[in-house]
Amino acid sequence: MFKTILVAYDGSENAKKAFDSAIELAQKFQSKLVVVGVVEVPVLNTYGAFARTCNVIEVVKEIRAKVSADIERCVGLAREKGLDADGKTLEGDPATEILRHSKEINADLIVTGCRGLSTWKQLLLGSVSHKVVSESKASTMVVK
Repeated sequence: MFKTILVAYDGSENAKKAFDSAIELAQKFQSKLVVVGVVEVPVLNTYGAFARTCNVIEVVKEIRAKVSADIERCVGLAREKGLDADGKTLEGDPATEILRHSKEINADLIVTGCRGLSTWKQLLLGSVSHKVVSESKASTMVVK
């Protein structure tokens, strides 16, 4: 039923639950599992106080390294369970990159965690999972 499953992973508890669900589905359907993490590089005012007191380039490098290590660990866990698994660290807006990559690999299912925002905060901030569900051409599963 699902040839390729993409799971979005950000290290949160909900992402861990989504990863576990994606593993179960991939085992059940003998699917390829693709784990993605997205580094969202903040747009900073280079003249702001933060930019003067913090080496932004080093911070972004550290974030990239952590996301890549998380993805590699997830891929390793999936492979230990006998799955055909791959991982990718993306950069940009999380929802946009998840959608773009899912289309690129022709994913049949996208699995993501739910951020758990209140209705009011969702109206103000939106959420990655909401945008993915709204705009994806593939089936999408949001794990709470």
